[in-house]
Amino acid sequence: MRRAFDVVVAAAGLLAASPFLLAAVVAIRLESPGSPIYRQRRVGLDGRAFDVVKLRTMVSGAERLGAGLAVSEGDTRITRVGRVLRRTSLDEVPNLVNVLRGDMAIVGPRPTVPVQVQQYDARQRGRLAVRPGITGWAQVNGRAELPWSERIELDLWYIEHRSWALDLKILWRSVRIVFGGDGLYRGDGPAWGGRA
Repeated sequence: MRRAFDVVVAAAGLLAASPFLLAAVVAIRLESPGSPIYRQRRVGLDGRAFDVVKLRTMVSGAERLGAGLAVSEGDTRITRVGRVLRRTSLDEVPNLVNVLRGDMAIVGPRPTVPVQVQQYDARQRGRLAVRPGITGWAQVNGRAELPWSERIELDLWYIEHRSWALDLKILWRSVRIVFGGDGLYRGDGPAWGGRA
């Protein structure tokens, strides 16, 4: 049932967002050189690696410049178009392709980078027991403003209490957060899972 829900929502979401995605791709190409699509290696269900797909919001090669994966408000590597995409979360819409491929779900812990997974202890590896999601419990309870250790705890709590009712609550809160733009940038903690 969850997989069917994910496929239907992802397909409908991509169809509905296609005009905005096309406009965003053109705007990205006009503003800065490089591919408008950004791929980054992440770790998902059972520790399997995959490439998450996003719209590029920073200059090409940003992860090799300045603070690397750490992204803060006012970061000069973020393009003007990128700021709009991040503010509206449109940069994450191509994640729906990952959902259709089976790499991700609509709701679940956000997929993180391999270097962080290598530092998980045995309990934290429980975060890999479900497909990573486009949105999750940590995203609606502080997002990138939270310390990474706290995000992991929230994700583990979600996995232990996972239900349709909780997923619907997360989706409703996600809509409110997207329109409010809260928690886009990290606080003083590590930048694991940062957006690029």
